[in-house]
Amino acid sequence: MRKFVFSIAAMLLAACSVQTNRYFTSDGFIQGTTYHIVYKHKTDLSAQIARELHRFDMALSAYIPESTISRVNNNQIAETDDTLFLNCMRRAFEISEITGGAMDITVSPLVNAWGFGFGKKEHVNQQLIDSLKQFCGYRKIHINGNQIVKDDPRVQLNANCLAQGQSVDFIAEMFERLGIRDYMVEIGGEVRASGLNPRGIGWRIGVDKPIDDTTAMTKRELQEIVELNNRSLSTSGNYHKFFVENGVKYSHTINPATGYPVQSNLLSASIAGPDCITTDALATACMVLGTGAAAAMCDTLPEIDYYFIYSDSTGEFKTVISKGFEAMILK
Repeated sequence: MRKFVFSIAAMLLAACSVQTNRYFTSDGFIQGTTYHIVYKHKTDLSAQIARELHRFDMALSAYIPESTISRVNNNQIAETDDTLFLNCMRRAFEISEITGGAMDITVSPLVNAWGFGFGKKEHVNQQLIDSLKQFCGYRKIHINGNQIVKDDPRVQLNANCLAQGQSVDFIAEMFERLGIRDYMVEIGGEVRASGLNPRGIGWRIGVDKPIDDTTAMTKRELQEIVELNNRSLSTSGNYHKFFVENGVKYSHTINPATGYPVQSNLLSASIAGPDCITTDALATACMVLGTGAAAAMCDTLPEIDYYFIYSDSTGEFKTVISKGFEAMILK
């Protein structure tokens, strides 16, 4: 009888210890922005997520002096085995080629001069732009295996145009290795989603109306809501980071060809695709290219869909949408 009672007790204890999958939420601050991550798992992974994001920052945050990218910028290392950094650089060069240089990770000196990077805005004139452009250009730096070769030691890297997207992929791929199939990873507005949300339906993601607001405090107005199924979504726009000088609006997106902020009627570019590093980088490139050229480029890329919002001659919002993106919009 005692053995039987003990067996029943052991079975009850084992049953109570079995953990079932449920949805967890992890929120925090990284890369100068916020993150919001939802996933279905047996245990809370918030601490592990925070550690992995810190590891990512140590590879690609130019705001951390000890990071790999900062040490490359300061010419402290010419070789590294940091796969996060190397993978980011290789993909950046590929996308620079695809976009004809519209996305370029070496424009950091120009970004800084216009006041959108480190420090205050300089007194910008054509002479300054010409002097900075001498050491800007993605073809002036080369990755050969683990070696980093600069044509000019003044070449500086800034991965902001695709690193947040890469960090989204980094966490999503961690989830995949752990067997997690239902998740949504959002970092600084870059999103990747898989499976179902806690309501048992596809993940619903909003596309903002491009309303000027440098504080990002104005109540959001949504242009559309899309269902994101096993895809990534990135949006770039000129409505949060800009300044107005002498009646002219200067956005944070720098045209690598001219060295000046983009002047275009394209207000925002939302790109959907299989991975977030690609959608993040392409969204930036589209803002440089402008509506027509951006649509033409995206139409040549398999698995890439787009939603562009631009202003017409009267200031009204107009859209250009790919068929694939239109199918994602909830009616």
